[in-house]
Amino acid sequence: MTYKSAAPASSPVTVLAFDSSTAVFAAAVLRNGAVEASSQLFTERNHSVHVVAEMKRLLEQCGLKPENVDVVAVGQGPGSYTGVRIAVTAGKTLAWTWNKPLIGVSSLEALALGAWQSSDKPGGKVWVVPVMDARRGQVYTSRYTADSAGHWQTLDADEIRMAAEWALLLRNEAATLGDVSEIWFVGDTTVHELALVSTDTAGGVPVRAIPFAMEAGAVGSLAMLRHGRGEKDDVHTFVPNYTQLAEAEAKLQAAARRE
Repeated sequence: MTYKSAAPASSPVTVLAFDSSTAVFAAAVLRNGAVEASSQLFTERNHSVHVVAEMKRLLEQCGLKPENVDVVAVGQGPGSYTGVRIAVTAGKTLAWTWNKPLIGVSSLEALALGAWQSSDKPGGKVWVVPVMDARRGQVYTSRYTADSAGHWQTLDADEIRMAAEWALLLRNEAATLGDVSEIWFVGDTTVHELALVSTDTAGGVPVRAIPFAMEAGAVGSLAMLRHGRGEKDDVHTFVPNYTQLAEAEAKLQAAARRE
């Protein structure tokens, strides 16, 4: 699906957006697509302590009350098992309590879009590849293509991959296609930088590793696009996208199979 900037709504739409899939708790208030207030709390995944207080603070900063919110937008994951669960639970609770539409978006797509929106948007086709550390050389990742004209398209769904293998696959594919001007790895790039950028840039396609922290404005922007299409999630059936089982759960299931 190709995304372009959402057209202005016929009446102002206020979105409360947040994500806790990474070490950053990111929250924002958007008014008709524009960010009016935002915050990033580097809380080392102790997000549950800050969620309600921080969102209340942002609403007050904008002179708003819960009844003024039109949409509750939340990063659905993947990412930190505990962090994703906190955001999804908070989103469901607020949407139910306030009787507001709940819209979930991919945390990886929000990470990628936020990095792209914050950039100088060079010409040509750029592959924007978000990465979140999944330990043991693995990353949660996906792939998007973007250009300076405002096009934004999903190329790969959220998944977990070995960082080095993923980087090599992308380089080889870009070299074969010949129309990709740059590859950007964005997000938790520092811990995986050697794996992401050390191999030969086949075909001469430039590769950049760009550290970037989640910004909730991108969560809100993606939610606005869904809202504009009349989409929303069922508050009762909305669940996190973990992409993989939590390590503890995986061990329990493995042990059960051995019995």
